[in-house]
Amino acid sequence: TLDLTCRQDPCFVKFSEREKIANLQAEINEVQPLLCQRTGSTLQFYFIGKKCEVLEDMNRHLEAVLKEKRALRRRLIKPRCQESLPIEATFHKYIVELLTEAVTFIERLESHLQTIRSIPQIPKMMKDMDLAMKKTEVLVIDLEELAEQILKWREVQKEVYSD
Repeated sequence: TLDLTCRQDPCFVKFSEREKIANLQAEINEVQPLLCQRTGSTLQFYFIGKKCEVLEDMNRHLEAVLKEKRALRRRLIKPRCQESLPIEATFHKYIVELLTEAVTFIERLESHLQTIRSIPQIPKMMKDMDLAMKKTEVLVIDLEELAEQILKWREVQKEVYSD
């Protein structure tokens, strides 16, 4: 009866678990230098094994898809109109308009995404445009000066020929 009434206190259970964890950690610490001494080829085999497992999982998934091929094809061919909610005839016109807008949105989606992607580049583009504007202004000033010089030369040439 004493053995039956005897129970282990939780602190001793935790102590024994901690002791087991410490023993396992010591074993790991003993084995770890041995693993580090091995050549890189064993690590390569380990990673190749992991990649093999991933490929096998993908293969199993594709095989399941192939098994379901008929059911998938049947679902794609089957009209979906019986499964959707009916739309009253008065709203058909609005649905058609909504669908055309959805199609145009999808067509323009790539350009919208490119616009959004270019937003962080706008400050750089603005700096480039300001620089180009300043260069253009300098060229305009140079062109005006050249035009004045040409007009002066022209006047001088008229006076020379008229004399």
